This record gives sequence, C-alpha cells and structure tokens, in this order.
Amino acid sequence: MADSTLWWLLAGGAVAAELLTGTFYLLMLAVGMAAGALAAHAGGGVATQLVAAAVVGGGAVAAWHFVRKRGHAGTGENTNMDFDAGEAVHVDAWTEDNTATVRYRGTVWTAVPAGGVPGGTGAHRVREVSGSRLVVEKI
Repeated sequence: MADSTLWWLLAGGAVAAELLTGTFYLLMLAVGMAAGALAAHAGGGVATQLVAAAVVGGGAVAAWHFVRKRGHAGTGENTNMDFDAGEAVHVDAWTEDNTATVRYRGTVWTAVPAGGVPGGTGAHRVREVSGSRLVVEKI
C-alpha cells in the first residue's frame, strides 16, 4: 500500500470520528494528515511526511485553540453572532427557580430572566442563548 493511501485513510478516519463525536479538533488533525498525504504524493520520505502532518495538523489545532480562546468562535456577549438575540417569546408563568418554559423555533426551551429576577409574564425579548437556555428580558 502506498504511503499516500495510508495518509488518506487516516484522514478519512479522523473525519469520521469527528462526525461521531463532534470534536472539531479532529478535523484540524485530518488537515494535517492530508498534508502528510500530499507530501507522500510529492515524493517526500516518511520523515518529511511526518513533519508535514505534524506541523500542519499541530498548527491548525493551535490556531483553532487561540481563535476559540479569544472568543471569535462563540457568541458570548457578542450579539452580532447570536442570531436569536432580539427575537420575541411569550412567557406564561415563571417557576420557583426563576425559569420558564417557552416555545421558540418550533420546540420547547427553558428561559431564564436576564437580571436574575423575572419581570412578569407576557412578551419577552431574547437577549442571548446561554447553552440550552434562552436569557430573556421583559419587553
């Protein structure tokens, strides 16, 4: 079996594992394995292939880590990336633990008040999505 074939199989396995687990870092490693395959196609030796895979894959993992750490990959307080911000929901009642069950986008969500204290029932605006909860404020 050619070296490049092995690299392509490893890259495909990493992509398949990423699809099963949802770990985006595996895609970055698959990019490194593809670089190893390209080095093999270019006629590089095993050492060259390993270095290409390690440098490209490791660099992609490090770059993605720093992008996520700086907050450019998530929503957080950046409402420009939070497409749900500003949407309206209706709160029928708040529970004792300051949560409410609301229907939004065709499913049931748990809503929490933005200030920690419910502002009453009725129309509310989504401020942000925090995990699987909607942070809402009274309109």
